Amino acid sequence: MTDLPDGATWYPAPAAPASPGPDPAPARPALALVLPGGGYHGHAAHEGEGYARWLNAIGVSAVVFEYPVAPHRHPDAVVATRTLLRDLRAGRFTGLPSDPRVLLVGSSAGGHLAALVSSAPTPEERAVSDVDDRPDLALLCYPVVSMTDHQHRGSADNLLGKGATVWAQGALDTELMVDASTPPTFLWHTAEDPAVHVTHSLLYGQALARRAVPFELHVFERGAHGIGLAQGTGTAEVWPSVAEAWLRDHGW
Repeated sequence: MTDLPDGATWYPAPAAPASPGPDPAPARPALALVLPGGGYHGHAAHEGEGYARWLNAIGVSAVVFEYPVAPHRHPDAVVATRTLLRDLRAGRFTGLPSDPRVLLVGSSAGGHLAALVSSAPTPEERAVSDVDDRPDLALLCYPVVSMTDHQHRGSADNLLGKGATVWAQGALDTELMVDASTPPTFLWHTAEDPAVHVTHSLLYGQALARRAVPFELHVFERGAHGIGLAQGTGTAEVWPSVAEAWLRDHGW
């Protein structure tokens, strides 16, 4: 049992077998914080528990967070997520590791939230909380990035309310929030995604490049929106193995 807040579920990875010989210097534990998609009105299970089970299989423990969605509005989701990330690092939950390296995984609208948490707090966030905790790495799956360019209307309406001004929407264009402290990021998308246009990931990749933030961006030709681990979808099904190699390159 853990004392995680409502909406957060713990998925521990199996313990690694002991290695022969002298014990190496212990590394900081690795932990993924998973933010499912759902257009800021729900949480897709295959992008929550489904991803957690994949992460467990490659040796990474995970917390899946069903962050606040509509009728909650910005900044509720990002403040709740930043607070949970801070508390995970501080070791405030029974049975979870202290001071972990945190991989933030977000899909679709959860990818937008992950990008917000990878950025400095907005003025609306600071009005509620001064928490400015960012992940060590980010993994964004077909993310909503912009609220104004090829807009995903459902996410914008649910996050900000119908009739939000263009200024309010533009203030949450996450490609404009990338800075030198944005963590190294892995992105993937499909070129034919009919719901969240591929330009969202392209814009974010361009912003990372301009700020010299390390990143990988993979665009697969075929695949619908929300395909999760993408088994049986063609070339997109390789993304989990490519992401695993990326994590290994970063010492995970």
